[in-house]
Amino acid sequence: MRIRKDDLVEVIAGESAQAGRPRRVMKVFPKDDRVVVEGVNLVYKHLKPNRRNAQGGRLSKEAPIHISNVMIFCKVCNHGVRTGVAYDEGDGRKYMFCKSCKKGGRTTVIRYLSKAREAYAK
Repeated sequence: MRIRKDDLVEVIAGESAQAGRPRRVMKVFPKDDRVVVEGVNLVYKHLKPNRRNAQGGRLSKEAPIHISNVMIFCKVCNHGVRTGVAYDEGDGRKYMFCKSCKKGGRTTVIRYLSKAREAYAK
């Protein structure tokens, strides 16, 4: 699973799909292949009156959506993109890059995935 918490994603399917609009991932459920995205798939939770909330009411919150309905957002391309994984020439760190603007080199790095590999340094 390449999507992590606090990544910017574009929703590509469903009611909340808007092209070119980045949204933040709030929570990831890797076992279920689902993510909670800020402002997407809003559902209402009905609250009974209690001591804290004497009136009760409806609480709006985000529900998980399937990971296939989102794409990682590239700030250079300004839309959701497919990603690839490569190793940095300098220190051997693994990074994720945008497949549509990969000609730009280090400017298109979306996120570093791991620390420097010991095997690469030898």
